[in-house]
Amino acid sequence: LSFLQERLRCVLVSLLLLHGTDSFYVPGVAPINFHHNDPVEIKAVKLTSSRTQLPYEYYSLPFCQPTKITYKAENLGEVLRGDRIVNTPFQVSMNMEKKCEVLCNFPNKPVTLTVEQSKLIAERIREDYYVHLIADNLPVATRLEFYSNREEEEKKKEKDVQFEHGYRLGFMDGNKFYLHNHLSFILYYHREDVEENQEPTYRVVRFEVIPQSIKLEDLKADEKSMCTLPEATGSAPQEIDPSKENQLLFTYSVHWEESDIKWASRWDTYLTMSDVQIHWFSIINSVVVVFFLSGILSMIIIRTLRKDIANYNKEDDIEDTMEESGWKLVHGDVFRPPQYPMILSSLLGSGIQLFCMILIVIFVAMLGMLSPSSRGALMTTACFLFMFMGVFGGFFAGRLYRTLKGHRWKKGAFCTATLYPGVVFGICFVLNCFIWGKHSSGAVPFPTMVALLCMWFGISLPLVYLGYYFGFRKQPYDNPVRTNQIPRQIPEQRWYMNKFVGILMAGILPFGAMFIELFFIFSAIWENQFYYLFGFLFLVFIILVVSCSQISIVMVYFQLCAEDYRWWWRTFLVSGGSAFYVLIYAIFYFVNKLDIVEFIPSLLYFGYTALMVLSFWLLTGTIGFYAAYMFVRKIYAAVKID
Repeated sequence: LSFLQERLRCVLVSLLLLHGTDSFYVPGVAPINFHHNDPVEIKAVKLTSSRTQLPYEYYSLPFCQPTKITYKAENLGEVLRGDRIVNTPFQVSMNMEKKCEVLCNFPNKPVTLTVEQSKLIAERIREDYYVHLIADNLPVATRLEFYSNREEEEKKKEKDVQFEHGYRLGFMDGNKFYLHNHLSFILYYHREDVEENQEPTYRVVRFEVIPQSIKLEDLKADEKSMCTLPEATGSAPQEIDPSKENQLLFTYSVHWEESDIKWASRWDTYLTMSDVQIHWFSIINSVVVVFFLSGILSMIIIRTLRKDIANYNKEDDIEDTMEESGWKLVHGDVFRPPQYPMILSSLLGSGIQLFCMILIVIFVAMLGMLSPSSRGALMTTACFLFMFMGVFGGFFAGRLYRTLKGHRWKKGAFCTATLYPGVVFGICFVLNCFIWGKHSSGAVPFPTMVALLCMWFGISLPLVYLGYYFGFRKQPYDNPVRTNQIPRQIPEQRWYMNKFVGILMAGILPFGAMFIELFFIFSAIWENQFYYLFGFLFLVFIILVVSCSQISIVMVYFQLCAEDYRWWWRTFLVSGGSAFYVLIYAIFYFVNKLDIVEFIPSLLYFGYTALMVLSFWLLTGTIGFYAAYMFVRKIYAAVKID
């Protein structure tokens, strides 16, 4: 992971301070110093829309092109996100103003859009597409000013400013389409301290744009590619009629302003969140709920267990005459291996792999090493870590498989390495075929797919086999009681011991502890927002682990008290109950928050949601299973059994 090493070399790592938006972020790359009149390259990233969820590359629309188009070499994360970073013909120089300049090099000859191109632009405007550009690795933002709900006197004084990522391609008025063909760039620089006789150096700290739609007739261009902008009140917008050819000019202007913002804090503008209090509220709420439940559960379970164990261990003669009841009755069956031990151990192995990967990614991101300024770093790190964590997944799966009296370790290792990744790859491949059909840049290119397969079979599979081999050779888990040869009959269970009721009951608490954070994660994924509060996310993850473990222990205790010893699969299923609520929430989010109407975007949304729900179920199910297993071994070890 060279980019991680580079980051570690570049900067000293500091913890993300949990002071609302004053979070300190380690920048992704070393700063670039510009002198006066140095070129500042403006690159295009992609076009995105939260209505279609299909990114397109910049030159999929007939924008002005430079003489030579060069694409930036991208990391795995950027490719998977659909970024295709490419150069543009904008000529911007440090601290040099431009009033108005024509973009394509023939001022007296406007750009003529064919009927096909006009249709495509109109279609993209209707689908609410945004254009994303970058200057010195800073994404362009559109400033939005609005009055907050304050007192009337204060309203006049102060506006709230928020930033929208990218700029709108155009807008609609009735059934007419208008294209933003003039871009007013506002770049902010910070003057660095230098010695007296040295030339001053500048650093880019903010990149804003004001997009405008100006009719061809109102843009007066001369031979030198200069143009004059009309008065704001008198100009008409540039209409794009999809039924005929359209003529227009692409123009831009550049304005520089000095700023007090230091280079290290330049991302704060993009990451400013107006509702950090919601995060604090959700964290405090979750912590209170978890501590309250911990207290109650600990009191009930510890008191009840002590009482049970004390009763079971009484060596009085009365013991012989009294009939045993409760969880001690099933001591001879509680460690009886379940059905399909290979599949269970494989799923738990994948769960361990996911758990290690998520824990490390969130922790490293919390230290600030995966900030949004290093594009695609989060996804690249997650992919590589999942591959390398195969050794732990294999080890735990192999040891459990041996404990469950399994013998075919090679088949078990293959199952662990391919079951969950195979499902993920299969779903992604099918979705990718649909994205390919739409010619979107979100489609994973064939070479990248081959590279991912090579990583899976070249890194993950051998590591899973290695871990499985050592796990299978290791002493199996020591079960404190012997298993009877003849299985005991299970009494008829009450309605509330039903699996589905258990899933509903067990899922509420972990989901309640994290659903506010889930809203922000969904916004980051589906609405092109930046998510960066990894300090909060780390706390939420810890709370999730604690609450899943507690709920799992309670559910397995009730089940054993009801003399039902088939707890292996049930604990795994029930502990992952919060995934069911995540699915319900995803449907709610789709209906209420997103404006998706077409088939393919809906398919993408539910396809990726299915992957998220499956992964979340594996993660929470694994946490709950191991908590319950430790608990069951502990309580049966405390009971004297003849």
